[in-house]
Amino acid sequence: MKLFSSVNDVTDLKKFIEEALILKADPFAHKSLGKDKTIGLVFLNPSLRTRLSTQKAALNLGMNVMVMNLDKEGWALETEDGVVMNGTTVEHIREAAAVMGEYCDILGFRSFPKLQDREEDYSESLFNKFVKFSGVPVVSLESATLHPLQSFADLITIEEHKQIAKPKVVLTWAPHVKALPQAVPNSFAEWMCKAQAEGMIDFVITHPEGFELAEKFTPGAKIVTDQTEALKEADFVYVKNWSSYKDYGKTLPGAESWMMTNKKLEGTNNAKVMHCLPVRRDYELSAEILDGPNSLVIKEASNRTWAAQAVLKEMLEDLKK
Repeated sequence: MKLFSSVNDVTDLKKFIEEALILKADPFAHKSLGKDKTIGLVFLNPSLRTRLSTQKAALNLGMNVMVMNLDKEGWALETEDGVVMNGTTVEHIREAAAVMGEYCDILGFRSFPKLQDREEDYSESLFNKFVKFSGVPVVSLESATLHPLQSFADLITIEEHKQIAKPKVVLTWAPHVKALPQAVPNSFAEWMCKAQAEGMIDFVITHPEGFELAEKFTPGAKIVTDQTEALKEADFVYVKNWSSYKDYGKTLPGAESWMMTNKKLEGTNNAKVMHCLPVRRDYELSAEILDGPNSLVIKEASNRTWAAQAVLKEMLEDLKK
């Protein structure tokens, strides 16, 4: 594996989940694999779980780790070609990424969308240029449109906690005080649709009118705008806000009725509730759920390590070939 940016970079989904769970049971079994190898984790945006879990995963494999908050510690980057750099940008991404590739065997890169120009964000231009110019294997630590490490961890969590062979998984929109990217729901939908196609789950998405995700991420998903209907007989409920794809970057004020509560869980199969975190308590998701027996958010966050470790292990094995 030379690139991990979406579920499409995974050749065998079930085997990949099994590998992550094996690593969870024995985290240091492959500690020699990363000996004398270095991973660089580059962040243009804040991170807690992604930074710490990926760093821990690399250390479990014996790797050296370098972390750079490029938005605070680096030069202002120019990302466009053919421009005269006589303004505020100091370094071009061509040189910056290439230099990082000289120092590191694997790189992780994280950036967010601007939510102003849908075509620009969905082209993934910044992430793709970093991959192209770095010249080494790259792990997405979240991009403008996808967050694959999060979604892989989510699927691992569902596999661990399912009570039936083919559980019903519901992705539900939630209210938020500001417009958020579609990266997490896009990615969750993409991974769940792949899992559904392989007979692992049944997948439903529910959201208010106008908050449909890009169709390329939702093939085969059942999509409804009635949250109560969607939640019926659900085994897992994934709660997440996202801004509109159609009316790009817009949010929906006064939609507090979409917040997930224990009352809403009464129509489910005592569903386990998931969220990628951070979460706004009693606005996006009720505290009674977060502090109660149905919440999987901490176990889900813990599985971020094993998702990252499975990816890095495969990349390290490929480097040795």
